[in-house]
Order: sequence, then C-alpha cells, then structure tokens
Amino acid sequence: MNREIIKTLDGSTTIHIKEWNECYHSKHGAIQEAQHVFIKNGLSLFQNNNVSILEIGFGTGLNAFITFLESKKMNQTIDYVGVEGYPISSEELLSMNYVEELNASLDKSVFEKMHQSKWEEKTVLDTHFSLVKRQQFFTDIEDQDKYDLIYFDAFGYRVQPELWSTAVFKKMYDALRNNGVLVTYAARGVVKRSMIEVGFTVEKLEGPPGKREMFRARKSE
Repeated sequence: MNREIIKTLDGSTTIHIKEWNECYHSKHGAIQEAQHVFIKNGLSLFQNNNVSILEIGFGTGLNAFITFLESKKMNQTIDYVGVEGYPISSEELLSMNYVEELNASLDKSVFEKMHQSKWEEKTVLDTHFSLVKRQQFFTDIEDQDKYDLIYFDAFGYRVQPELWSTAVFKKMYDALRNNGVLVTYAARGVVKRSMIEVGFTVEKLEGPPGKREMFRARKSE
C-alpha cells in the first residue's frame, strides 16, 4: 500500500496509508493523542508502581518513547512489549520528528535504540525501562495474566474491523492480570459490546483532541 509521511495538527508526524485514508495516529495531533489516551488515562493510574505494558501496534514507536519519558518523571520501572505485524521502514523512521517535538534531544539515542534493537529480544534501554518488540499478528497473541496495562492502538474499526472482534479482546482480557487496564482511542458501540462480552468493565472517557470519547476497560474477576 502507498504510505506517506504527514504532519498532524500539533506539529508531530505520522504515517498516512492512502488506500485506506487511515493514519497511524490522529491527524489532530499524534503526540497529543498518545499523551491523552495512553499516558493520562492509562499509565498515570500506576504512578510509583512497576508496570508491565503490552502495546498493540508498536508502529512508529511514539507510544513507547513517550512512555519512556514519562516513566522517568513518575518513578516507574517498566517492562514494555510492543507487538507489530508490519514494522515501518528505516526511511519512515528517519522522517519522524518526535524527539524534536517532545524536546527530548537528551534521549534521542533511546528512541533510535528502540528501533535498532532486534525483534524478539529484550533490550534494556535504561535502568528502569526494558523493551521487547515482537513481530506478530495480534490474533496470534497467547500471553496469560502477564500485563498490568494494554495500549490498544490498532488501525481503526472502519478499515480493520477484525482487529476489534470479540476473539481479539478475549486475548487481551487473558493477557491482563487481575485489575489490569486496557486503554484505546476507540469509542464505537460495537467495540464496547465486544469488550463487555469477554468480561471487561468499560468506561467512556473524554477523548483526545478531535475525538469526543474514548474507552478504558478493566479486568476484574
């Protein structure tokens, strides 16, 4: 598929897939979306605690990099697993401006190492942050009771409804520990029904810029 680099409304870049008219991040602001959905409404719930995170859709590495930066502020040790079926190219990576837009020049080497690290191997990025990238389709995830937090950042329901199915959310539910949390930018009724069907308790929250609502789901047995 044809892919192009575009700049979102907050100045940060993302990848746009022309055939789908779908972006890796919100056109209204890639960084703003990541901070609102995954940090404010996800990671912040675990302040001062060690956290094991699963990201569904590693993509450009934006969510992982912002999580790394926030974990230093929030006194957290994080084990981060990013799952991606189709890794981005080195050319696309070089076009991402997240280090500059986040004023994170001191951690530029960390962002680069995130992408240079080998797939399927654990990479220690800092004393408090480790990363494992898995090249894997979401439907093949078989983790059990392993994570405190899931960033569910798959392509939208409009273009890939199969990624938002009951079967996929059952895998997410099983992968979380008890009282674990899943956050996503999505807010469709069909998505909520799939989450509830597998056992999640779902709450609707204010969405990021350009989007009215989002979901946060909790596993409790």
